[in-house]
Amino acid sequence: MPNITIELLAGRTREQRAEFAKIVTDAVVEVLGAPRHLVRVQFTELAHDQLALGGELAAPPA
Repeated sequence: MPNITIELLAGRTREQRAEFAKIVTDAVVEVLGAPRHLVRVQFTELAHDQLALGGELAAPPA
């Protein structure tokens, strides 16, 4: 069972996460030949003050 963990800044919509999960799942099925029903995609959302880019905390969502 492929387990895919995606870390991203908080603020994406449910629809964005659903579309991304479908695309990732499609790729795993195509490239790895995994059965679709066994592909698990887990999102870990990070608060903007939990990630620094270039030494600066990530900017708050627009």
